Order: sequence, then structure tokens, then C-alpha cells
Amino acid sequence: MDVDNNTSNGTLCDLYYHHNTARILLPIFYSMIFLFGLLGNILAMFVIHKNRRKLNSTTLYSRNLVISDICFAIASPSRIVYYARGFDWTFGEAFCRITALFLYINTYAGVSFMTCLSVDRFFAVVHPHRYNRIRRVKFAKIICIAVWFFVFLQTFPLLLQQMSQTELHTGKTRCMEYPIFEAIQHLPYMLLGACFIGFYLPLVIILYCYSQISIKLCQTTKKNPLSEKTGTNKKATNTIILVIVVFLICFTPYHVAITQHMIKKLIYEPDCEEQKLFQVVLHVTVCLMNLNCCLDPLIYFCACKGYKNQILKILKRQASITSSSATRPAAEESSRDLTESQMMHTIPLNHKVNQSVSKK
Repeated sequence: MDVDNNTSNGTLCDLYYHHNTARILLPIFYSMIFLFGLLGNILAMFVIHKNRRKLNSTTLYSRNLVISDICFAIASPSRIVYYARGFDWTFGEAFCRITALFLYINTYAGVSFMTCLSVDRFFAVVHPHRYNRIRRVKFAKIICIAVWFFVFLQTFPLLLQQMSQTELHTGKTRCMEYPIFEAIQHLPYMLLGACFIGFYLPLVIILYCYSQISIKLCQTTKKNPLSEKTGTNKKATNTIILVIVVFLICFTPYHVAITQHMIKKLIYEPDCEEQKLFQVVLHVTVCLMNLNCCLDPLIYFCACKGYKNQILKILKRQASITSSSATRPAAEESSRDLTESQMMHTIPLNHKVNQSVSKK
């Protein structure tokens, strides 16, 4: 499909005026996401799989979060090429739709499973005996299946939607850019609804869980000061705090940007400068949203006891190997010096003995 850039008052509105800067910064950023996100999540999957006999609800939600991150990391090299070419897609319409699907699956599967982790920690601390059935592995598996079904239900229409367009005056093919969707009828209402269901509602649930956990821990600490050091309470606090941090850094900027622009469109038609600013903000906030691929392993580190212990063992083993390889040459050198000094002392002694023998 061939289209022109958006026009404002009959003049051309270049929404990609920042392409020279973006073609340098965005590939660097996505390369880091690909490298650290893929390595971190593969390591997490290895540790979780190694401890599969100790599977619980927390580990199960974390494993599904790992799967969504790995899927996005694998698809990210195509975005690196796209940005390096100055927003020019060369991989065809079908692959553009697939990468769009992976992006949104990673986003909303991440949000959903982080919400599941928060609720799981909420039940573990606030109601440790009342809702044990909900935290069982069988029930957690049903929740995971329901989450994936819900996420695919949200994102599957992307496979039916045109995702790439070629500009007439530049000849460049854009992929998964906001201007492509502006022709969709009732777009502001659709995006506002998606933001509410996919972000604001989970955020309210997470904040509620955190507040209730904080109240419960404060009450428990007042009754018994030593309870503050218990593993379950500490793990719950760290998990919820990290989930909130990831939400604030990664998901909040994008959804706030979408929300405020859609409200503007319902009131009036934004001019060219506002559209250009929104396009730049989208590229920045989408980068931050994809950063969750690298930050999620921190959540596993605090949420999953086995993961934390295994990582520490790997780091200690690596440190011991490095230190032993560094001390070995020094030890060999010192032993070599000792041998040489002994030889220097014995040679003169032997020489004197030989001289006395010869005189006799």
C-alpha cells in the first residue's frame, strides 16, 4: 500500500524528521536489549528448568514471563535493521505483522504475569493459609493458560491488520508506526480501552497488593520484630517493589503518551508540531517499554529462591576459577625462585667439597 506522509493545512508534515538521530541511537539501544535480554532470560530459563522439581506458582509465572521475553528478543534484530535504515522495512508485510505480534505479546504478557506475581505474593503474605488452593501449581497452570489466551485474544487482530506502508515521496516502507493506524475507525476509543484493560487495571491491582502487603508486614513487625527477617516476607517485598519499578520505568511512559494523545484527538485534531512530537515520544517510550526484557531477570532474582542461589553459585564458581588461574602462575613462579635459590646454595657447597677431596 502506497501512502504519503500526513499533511497539516495542506502542507507536508514530516513525522520522521528525527531519522538521522534515530538511525544511530535506536539500533544501539535495541542491540543492547537483544544481547542482555536474550542472555539474561536464557540463563533464567536454564536455572528455572534445572529446578523444575521444586516448581511452585511463583516459578511458573516467572517461567512464562521468560518465554515472552525470549520471543521478543529473538525478533528484535529485524527492528535493529529497520531503524538503522532510517525507518525503512525490507522484510515484507508478513514478517512486519509477526514482529508487531511479538512486541505486543511481550508487553501485555509481561504486564499480566507481573500482575500474577504480585497477586501471588499478596496471598503468600496477607492470606498465607486462607487461599492455599489458589497458589497450587495446578491452579497456577490454569491461570497461565488463561493469561496466554487473553493476550492472544488482544493481539491476534494485529495479524489481520495492515502493518506496513510505503511513502510515495521517499520510497521508504514504514512498519508498525502509529500513522499507519490512523485510518482505523474509532481508533482513539480502541486504544483507550486497550490501555485501560492492558495497563491501568493491572497497575491498580499491583498497587493494591503492594499496599496490603506493606500494611501486613508493618503489623507483623510490630507484634514480632524478628519476623521482618523471614524469607517469605522479604521475598514478597522485593518482588512487589521490583514489579512496580519495572511498571514505572517501562510501561507507564508509553501508555500515558497514548492516553493523552487519544484524548486530544477526541477533542480536536492535533497540528503538525504535536503529531511530530508524539511520533518522537512514541519511539522513545516504546524503547523504554521493550527495556523490560532486560529488567525482568531482576524480578526472577528476587522472586525465585532457586534462581538466586544458582546465580550466586555460578558467580562464585567463576570468581574462584579466575582467582585460581591468577594465583597459579604466582605460586609456580615462587616455587621456581625457591628451587633456583636452593641450587645456588648447594652449588658452592658441592664445589668446596670437591676441592677438599682433590687436595687430599
